[in-house]
Amino acid sequence: MTSAMRPPATWIALLTLFTAGPLAAQEERERVFASEPTHYAVTVYRDPERVPGERMERDWPQGYAMISETRTVTLPPGRSTILFEGVAEGMVAVSAIVTGLPGGTIEKNRNADLLSPAALVDRTLGNRVTITRTNPATGEGRSEEAIVRTRADGGLVLQTRDGFEAVRCSGLPEKLTFPSVPRELSSRPIFNIDTHDETGGTYEVTLTYLSWGFDWEANYVAQLGEGRGDGTFEMGLMSWLTVLNDNGQSFPDAQLMVVAGEIAIESDFEELAEAPLARGLSLTCYPFGSTARGSPTYGYGVPPAPPPPPTMSDGFNGDAIVVTGARRRVSELAEVAPAMTVSEGAMASEEQLADLKLYRVPREVTVSAKGLKQIAFLARDAVRTRWLYRAECDATQRWYKVEDEIDLDEASIKLFTQNKEEFGLGASLPMGTLNAFEATSLGPQLVAQVELRDYPVGQEVELDLGESARVYASCGYAGNQEPDARGRRWTRINAVLWNANDTPAKVRLVLGYPDYWEVRSWGPDPYVKNGELVIDVEIPANGRLDKTFRMRRSELFFSRR
Repeated sequence: MTSAMRPPATWIALLTLFTAGPLAAQEERERVFASEPTHYAVTVYRDPERVPGERMERDWPQGYAMISETRTVTLPPGRSTILFEGVAEGMVAVSAIVTGLPGGTIEKNRNADLLSPAALVDRTLGNRVTITRTNPATGEGRSEEAIVRTRADGGLVLQTRDGFEAVRCSGLPEKLTFPSVPRELSSRPIFNIDTHDETGGTYEVTLTYLSWGFDWEANYVAQLGEGRGDGTFEMGLMSWLTVLNDNGQSFPDAQLMVVAGEIAIESDFEELAEAPLARGLSLTCYPFGSTARGSPTYGYGVPPAPPPPPTMSDGFNGDAIVVTGARRRVSELAEVAPAMTVSEGAMASEEQLADLKLYRVPREVTVSAKGLKQIAFLARDAVRTRWLYRAECDATQRWYKVEDEIDLDEASIKLFTQNKEEFGLGASLPMGTLNAFEATSLGPQLVAQVELRDYPVGQEVELDLGESARVYASCGYAGNQEPDARGRRWTRINAVLWNANDTPAKVRLVLGYPDYWEVRSWGPDPYVKNGELVIDVEIPANGRLDKTFRMRRSELFFSRR
């Protein structure tokens, strides 16, 4: 070839670029399985939409967890795909982070299919299988090799030595035999990433991701002690963290933590966590019969749909739960709870996490698939407590007295303490349910079940227990309005409180909204509590308090009308 016929050097460079580029892009990536996890860390966050008094949904938990898995992987030189088998089915793949790789992460994917008839056919497309037909008259089977030519999305076509044919359309019993299952097709969910390592080697890596389908709540058991002469009593308090895992994967010997508090969540984890599917194989065939007689539909052994995964009730026999390795029903737990004690080393410890509270379990525990786990996190032997009674005082409702009889109403009763160390408490109390027991001659008996919101250290704790059978109140308008210099009238209010207890009773009179009323008390000063104007009084044991005071509408009330 002469120099005039030789292509320019730039053409050669471009030709090399356009031919070598696709070949490089098509470089075969070796698929490598990471080892089974050698260590788990599971941090559970409760449902951010759940409010006090609302229990977690055991059949469809709306919380989530952050899961860290430590694994070992051996990489070849160059680019490869690492497969992490057995991740949580509720995995939010976009949240996954892999650390410990020299080349980092190039690309990450979530395998959409689990091992199933349809997935097996799809992964065998273009490869050989064995088809066996059984003669119904003789019972003899005849096998031959075939090549899968279509995917499993409506019909399955095989190529045999006789040509192309649709499976299950011959009228004979048939079965397909596959030589093997592709290694990357598993009955467990798989997450994979692409990475690059110049030299290759063995590395310990950590896969961290968020997963849907978790939740937790606190459960409290209170043992009420005998009352003292000043109206107070001691209360024993035991608290448990109940952790729920609705995924089909267990996390054995995991470092377990739970987080209390509200976290601002923008993402919809339920939408992002698309669980992989196990697709059934549904085959269709051409109709038999004639157009005159119609085309009957035959069932050619299409396998039934796989049974659904076990629900919480299947796995736990109703309300059964696991408490320190022993399975019990909730009703049984309530009966034995007052006698429960837990060693200090087995209890979850409290830590600060920004504005949140983190509870860390000191021992490794197994977070079972479709399971509940209970861990003790608080035990107090002597919390200083008292009953607090509440009575409404309506200045617009007339107070009635017929001769010497006063129309009294039951006051509501609260369990009152302060979340401080000097009261025997001084620990954060996450939202949950409290069962209160009182000792009787027949043993501990359940006297109340109440719902707790989150109570940080330092706050007063008031738990509603219903109406009292020993403290009564009557409070209302008694007439005799007296105008002041500006013409506003003071209303005389009568308050009668009766205490049938053998100890003093502290009663909180609720007068209304502080912006709407002014008060002239007979002695104790009114103050604002939980957005209400109140007066606290103490009634002696088996005593009565009968007082008169005055109230009137505030200027702010009239200005807002």
